Amino acid sequence: MSPSVPLQEMIRAIRSARTQCEERGVIQRECAAIRAQFRQADNGGRSHNLAKLLYVHMLGYPAHFGQMECVRMIASPRYSEKRVGYLGAMMLLDEKQDASLLITNSIKNDLSHSNQYVQSLALCTLACMGSAEMCRDLAPEIDRLLRASNSYIKKKAALCAVHIVRKVQDLGELFAPTARSLLAEKNHGVLHGAVVLITELCGQNTETLEKFRKTVPDLVQIMKGLVISGYSPEHDVAGISDPFLQVRILRLLRILGRNNEAASDAMNDLLAQVATNTDSTKTVGNAVLYETVLTVLDIKSESGLRVLAVNILGRFLLNNDRNIRYIAMTSLQKIVGTDHNAVQRHRGTIVDCLKDQDASVKRRALELSLALVSATNIRSMMKELLLFLSSCPPELKAEAASGIFNAAERYAPSQRWHIDTILHVLTTAGGDVRDETVPNLIQLITNTSELHCYTVHKLYRALLKDISQQSLVQVACWCIGEYGDLLVKGECQETEPVQVSEDDILDALETVLQSHMSSPTTRGFALTATMKLSTRITDNVDRIRSVVSIYGSCIDVELQQRAVEYNALFKKYDHMRAAVLERMPVIEKNSPGHTNGVSTGEPVKELKPVQVKQGEPQHAANQVCDLLDLLGGSEEPQQPQLAACSVVPAPPISTSTAGGDLLDLLGGLEPTPLPLLTPAPTMTVYEKDGVTLTLSCEKQSDSGLMVTLTASNSTDSNISGFTLQAAVPKSVQLHMKAPSGDSLPPSDTAKVTQMVVLNNPNKVNLKMRIRICYTIRGSTVQDTIQIDSFPTH
Repeated sequence: MSPSVPLQEMIRAIRSARTQCEERGVIQRECAAIRAQFRQADNGGRSHNLAKLLYVHMLGYPAHFGQMECVRMIASPRYSEKRVGYLGAMMLLDEKQDASLLITNSIKNDLSHSNQYVQSLALCTLACMGSAEMCRDLAPEIDRLLRASNSYIKKKAALCAVHIVRKVQDLGELFAPTARSLLAEKNHGVLHGAVVLITELCGQNTETLEKFRKTVPDLVQIMKGLVISGYSPEHDVAGISDPFLQVRILRLLRILGRNNEAASDAMNDLLAQVATNTDSTKTVGNAVLYETVLTVLDIKSESGLRVLAVNILGRFLLNNDRNIRYIAMTSLQKIVGTDHNAVQRHRGTIVDCLKDQDASVKRRALELSLALVSATNIRSMMKELLLFLSSCPPELKAEAASGIFNAAERYAPSQRWHIDTILHVLTTAGGDVRDETVPNLIQLITNTSELHCYTVHKLYRALLKDISQQSLVQVACWCIGEYGDLLVKGECQETEPVQVSEDDILDALETVLQSHMSSPTTRGFALTATMKLSTRITDNVDRIRSVVSIYGSCIDVELQQRAVEYNALFKKYDHMRAAVLERMPVIEKNSPGHTNGVSTGEPVKELKPVQVKQGEPQHAANQVCDLLDLLGGSEEPQQPQLAACSVVPAPPISTSTAGGDLLDLLGGLEPTPLPLLTPAPTMTVYEKDGVTLTLSCEKQSDSGLMVTLTASNSTDSNISGFTLQAAVPKSVQLHMKAPSGDSLPPSDTAKVTQMVVLNNPNKVNLKMRIRICYTIRGSTVQDTIQIDSFPTH
């Protein structure tokens, strides 16, 4: 290919290249030829060569050597060369390069040119790549062009002024008077530029916003003219007169009417007219209606107008376009807290969207359906949500289960209904529920003593049907261990009587222990339940003893430790077994629990000590100390510092000996009032947009520190994808344990806990930087905080 081929020939040669290597060869030869011609003093084909170079740049190849040629062509008196030069400057230059400063004087001269098209080139280039210094130098010229009589120049100057204001906010005062005068123009291009400029000015300065509130009547008149105007071929788009300008005006009215009753009253009639007269059968009309709805919901509008806006969103839900349904539900989600009754009218349509094939629409419909649950519709809504849970995609099961739990806890019509609902969720999606579900359900069952028989029968039947749902199996094992005697009696008024023998119960628990589907935590539940049955039933104690002894050599250390402790109860402390394995007391609502081994991070409540029988208090105390010495290996018996009784067989929060672990695990046995743990000092390190993050510290050793981060959500929207990332100085070792969850339900109904272990052997000043990331209302939020000091005891 010769160096002087036209642009079309070069494009054809590049496209005909069969391989990447052949394409690079063609471009390299052409770039070499372009460089050689750039160096020639008398070059008549400069614009031709620069055009080819710009095409090479568009393909992703380096073209920086053409920057100075752009500067020279911009200074050329010929329009054809100026046009390509300015185009090259917009593509090859940016404000960070020194070459951009060389064209400032050329742009200033061209802004005063007699040819409007040359002025247009200069305005476009300044608006595209003008730096802050260029904007300051050329702002007076732009203000002068805004006052020109040529509409073609004024609309481009208005958009150029928008760029200048974004680069240098102080220059906004220069353009404010001119921008207001542009609203009197008849040309739609000038009006569009003026509205965009005013919107930018109002968003940057509160005082400017107050000044432009006086323009609301002018904007209302312009908008009315667009709504009632007849057919205009120049501006008509699918039967709507200039929808682009209408959308821009509605956005500006939304800013001007926010938190201002006078401005809102001035635009109420207009918004009602737009909402009722705009055709909703086409996408263009829906775009205008959507902006109208957003404006109505954001300003201090009348209640009837807000209902009209919600009804428009309800019509959007019936649209065949999934994008329109999605934005309708997104908007409804934002207002469901303030206009709950108006949104409730469209509950049926929203629930129908749960059956949509699109995953994004399903997720929005789920969030909105959960927000619509109330005390009056809890039964009907829960029926639909449970039906959705049984067939929803795997990625939505966790969110659906979490929302159902929160709604059931808040609006449950009865305790039995509450238990049945949670058990239904565990049966359907037991593997997708949060860790705290198990202790929360156990707490609920413990507090409803009149339903113990009903619950244990129902859980026993569920256990026989399916042992794959780990959360369900854990709760079932716990209930069987606590209330196995009620299961054997079979005297249940609430359900069909089922005759269950002691052997049947033990067979079910052994099946859980031996199943390959059971996790170590589930096996721990089953083993503890088996041990507790030794005091609930009488004829199979020897079988229970043999099952427990088998797991004394289990490969799982946690399970082995429990089995060894239980064997010690059987062999040496059998007279204490009934007291140690007695039924768990009623658990207070605010008592802290564990989430499968992870502390919730809440302060420990003070416990009432469990008194030993008065017959032989000193003897019982000595036996407990002997047991502690046996299991702990300490020379002197110590009194364990017992934490709150855990509702799941997980490691306690803090104990002084291994014997304390046993006592806490088996329900709590304290011969005398024991010293309690003091809560770790807590400080709030982050509080923004309803999300709060607190930090507490506990010293593990001379150089070790356990940091607990607890997050909560006080907004009315669900937060998903919540993650914490931490960084410390290089000399500090950091280990982050698994968080308790990744979603924060609204209204502080649950928390997410993240435990961080720090090892500081060099005793340097501790600092920690934490990155918070989460998703709320469909948008991702990311923030970073730095902690320079940590709370101490």
